[in-house]
Amino acid sequence: QVELVESGGGLVQAGESLTLSCAASKTIFNINTMGWYRQAPGKQRELVATITSGGNTNLADSVKGRFTISRDNAKNTVYLQMNSLKPEDTAVYYCNDKTFWLVYWGQGNQVTVSS
Repeated sequence: QVELVESGGGLVQAGESLTLSCAASKTIFNINTMGWYRQAPGKQRELVATITSGGNTNLADSVKGRFTISRDNAKNTVYLQMNSLKPEDTAVYYCNDKTFWLVYWGQGNQVTVSS
């Protein structure tokens, strides 16, 4: 079992920045892909960004150029730097850790961007 502990959400104004962090209690075979998903009210959960253990990243088109995902393998931690936030970024952000068929989720962290 992998536990994911998230931090860093909150309320900001449009144009401001936030950084989310997610620490995993352990990794399995050190080949996990970590990432962030978000779910806005009334919408399905969607991918925001992922990063492999080797550092390859994938970002949703809606956040490219504004968000950066990174990880510290020594700390089993993934980060999401969010710049130029928009009201449409408002959602609950969930950390995700995946190794083969094993998928784990964080508890979710509210990010609210006011206009």
